[in-house]
Amino acid sequence: MKLFTIFFTLLLATLFMTSCREPKDLEFREFKNLTLENITFSDAVLKVELVYYNPNNFGLELNRTDLDIYVDSSFLGHSTQNLQITVPKRDVFTIPLQVSLDMKNLLKNGLNSLFSKEIAVRLLGTVKVGKAGIYKNFNVDYTTKQNFSLFR
Repeated sequence: MKLFTIFFTLLLATLFMTSCREPKDLEFREFKNLTLENITFSDAVLKVELVYYNPNNFGLELNRTDLDIYVDSSFLGHSTQNLQITVPKRDVFTIPLQVSLDMKNLLKNGLNSLFSKEIAVRLLGTVKVGKAGIYKNFNVDYTTKQNFSLFR
């Protein structure tokens, strides 16, 4: 009987350790439906849909974003949103992002980026993600290179 108890305890411990693996990072796929609204000399609103893939075996809920966006090391703008997005397991999903642009800084530092074939985009901030009503804030420091040209 003691051997059965030890075997059962080891089996449960093994199942528990394999089910609590570190989640894989979400994979950025593309951005689409890029639009500029309310353009003035001091600010504007950029709306874009970010497409991601969740490689994990479990779904999540995205509840809040609080991000600074940089293009080629120049501050582009800030996005703070309360939203409710279901992140399905092993599937593609879309995040609608609304960014308040700093037009003065964009015009001063970002014009060179508009003529580049490739730009570096950096997201820095926090996102609130959870499951079944339990949420946790995670730090985001994500950098990617994107092919971009004003004259395609």
